[in-house]
Amino acid sequence: MDAWNHLDTWQLVAIAATLGFASGLRLYAVLFIVGMAGYAGFVDLPAGLAPLAHPLVLVASGFMCFVEFFADKIPGVDSLWDIVHTLIRIPAGAALAASVFGDSSSAAMLAAAILGGTLAAGSHFTKAGTRALINTSPEPFSNWAASLGEDLGVGALLWLAIVHPLAAAIVVVLAIAFALWLVPKAWRTGKRFAGRVSGAFSSKRAAPR
Repeated sequence: MDAWNHLDTWQLVAIAATLGFASGLRLYAVLFIVGMAGYAGFVDLPAGLAPLAHPLVLVASGFMCFVEFFADKIPGVDSLWDIVHTLIRIPAGAALAASVFGDSSSAAMLAAAILGGTLAAGSHFTKAGTRALINTSPEPFSNWAASLGEDLGVGALLWLAIVHPLAAAIVVVLAIAFALWLVPKAWRTGKRFAGRVSGAFSSKRAAPR
């Protein structure tokens, strides 16, 4: 059993950062996987995260994880799901990160909440913007591929957080660097696409009849 209760400060920071970042992508998967890891005895959860291992919480998080798995793979529905969860993922990411330091001082919990909420916001808005851009494609396969990639990525990241927290934090840093590289390119691509659509529409309206 890996005891998160007995990790050093930097390892706890790594776990808090990982949970915050992953919550911006797949909140319910984070709740269910962490809770199940605690329930099955794979990890000794801190007191703040221990309620996630309660059977009732596992049923609720498992059900929502199931719903999100399919909602995220339907073009259009996934973007609506992201819009609604803007108000859920970010504070949840902050709360989960703070809960990692539930046995520490209030200052440590507040710092963790700021870190987790910021990372959750970053991953959430990157995901939402990228998926909205992908949805401009008429075929559904790119949407499914992106969604499955997020499913696998979050699962692998949480497994890494359980067995090697510092390695998980390194992956999070690399993912942030990739997002900082990707978002401007995606934004420029989206602007060019919108310009072409607007130009085509204007030309059609201006064409003589």
